[in-house]
Amino acid sequence: MKIRFWGVRGSLATPLSNTSLKEKITAFLELAVEAGLSDKDAVDGFFETLPEHVRLTAGGNTTCLEIMAGDTCLIMDAGTGIRPLGLDLMQRAANNPITAHILISHTHWDHICGLPFFIPAFMPTSNITVYGSHPDLEGRLRHQQDYEFFPVPLAPAFKFVQLDRSEGLSTAAFDIGPVSVETIPLNHPGGCYGYRVAHGGKVVVFATDSEYKDPSTEALKPYVDFFQDADAVVFDAQYSMEENVEKEDWGHSNMFTGVDMALQAGVKRMFFTHHEPVNKDLRLWGNLDQARQYLALQDPASDLQLELAVEGPIIDI
Repeated sequence: MKIRFWGVRGSLATPLSNTSLKEKITAFLELAVEAGLSDKDAVDGFFETLPEHVRLTAGGNTTCLEIMAGDTCLIMDAGTGIRPLGLDLMQRAANNPITAHILISHTHWDHICGLPFFIPAFMPTSNITVYGSHPDLEGRLRHQQDYEFFPVPLAPAFKFVQLDRSEGLSTAAFDIGPVSVETIPLNHPGGCYGYRVAHGGKVVVFATDSEYKDPSTEALKPYVDFFQDADAVVFDAQYSMEENVEKEDWGHSNMFTGVDMALQAGVKRMFFTHHEPVNKDLRLWGNLDQARQYLALQDPASDLQLELAVEGPIIDI
């Protein structure tokens, strides 16, 4: 399987501002002066040595993840990131029909507001199926595009699969062609669902928008079991530990909790996502560095890889 992040912000889309861009350019130039860079041909090589927060940006779109499972295209959530994904799918398809499966974790706006701008759904040959466990999923998404809110109704290419709701913390399973999918309820206001996607011997877990208030082994066991031996877990880490205490019941988590759960579950790679919109790249990569230090203290011999969800790169799982 391959994954690609198209949207990684939580709550609200956050474009890179001119102020932030100036900060990056200034940091680049200061480091270049310190290194004595004077040869234009050496710029590319020097660029690759820069700290990640200088040479990269995590991105500003809200949640959208593409999972490429063989020939099956799965799209996890439909935040603003689904707009560039749709344009990319159109280019890849080269006028051929597009088939995609959109799995909705929940219907808060930052996870569905890109759906009206998903261009493939307006193509008559497209086959787009939307899955979700919340009651009247189709009605919720149609309501978002009522004329009083948006000038264009929901595209006719969308088909809907209303999933069975899991009771308590039990899981529910279904298949999308050769791909096996399980769901689990997560702790978030209004309800949210995580997805465990398995194909070709690989497993990706998408677990955004969840708060883990009780850190006891017993309380975390259903989630740890859901993460068990996953090749990749996409984990909501919007807050710091302090912010998690200050914003109790807001329905989000932090990197340290993610590390603890990943170690218990034998996860191979954990991608932290749903970045707080006020956090600039320097803060995001600083948080990641702290999480890596925490991992080294908790289990120095662990092979767990901790990564920041960043828009753009295609990642082999």
